[in-house]
Amino acid sequence: MTAVRVALPTPEDTRALGAALGRLLRAGDLLVLTGTLGAGKTTLTQGLGAALEVRGAVTSPTFVIARVHPSTVGGPALVHVDAYRLGGALELDDLDLDASLEQSVTVVEWGHGLAEGLAEDRLEVVLDVDVDTEERAATVSGVGARWTGQPDVLAGLGGVPC
Repeated sequence: MTAVRVALPTPEDTRALGAALGRLLRAGDLLVLTGTLGAGKTTLTQGLGAALEVRGAVTSPTFVIARVHPSTVGGPALVHVDAYRLGGALELDDLDLDASLEQSVTVVEWGHGLAEGLAEDRLEVVLDVDVDTEERAATVSGVGARWTGQPDVLAGLGGVPC
C-alpha cells in the first residue's frame, strides 16, 4: 500500500486535493472516502468534479444516495455515492455500481467496510479533524497494482509519505 498524508487548513485546500486527485483518475477508478461528519468528504469530491469537468453542482447525495455527473469534455462521468444511510453491503450492491464502474470515476462517501469489494484497485481517503486544534488532514492510500505500482504518483500530492 502506498500512502501520503496531506494537511488541509482550509476548504479550498480540500478542494485542491480533490482536483489533484481528479487529474490522476481515469474511467474505472474507485475512491472510498471515510471521515466524520463535516470532515470534508463532499468538499473533496467537489474538487474531483472540477478536475474531471463534470456537469452539475457536486453536493452531498445523502438523501438521493447516488448522483451521476456526466463529463462536459468527453471524459468519464463522476458517480458520487453517499453510503451513510445504507444498511450494509447488500444495499450498496442494489445500487448496481459495478454496471457503470468501468466507464466512470466512482466516489463512495462513508464507504469503508462496504465499497472495497467493488474494485481491487482503489484509493482510500481518510479525512480527519483534530478535536483539539480543529486542524484537518487527509490520508490517501493506494490499494492494488494500479496505485502501488506507481509509488511516486501519490507523492506528487504534496503530502508526507506515511
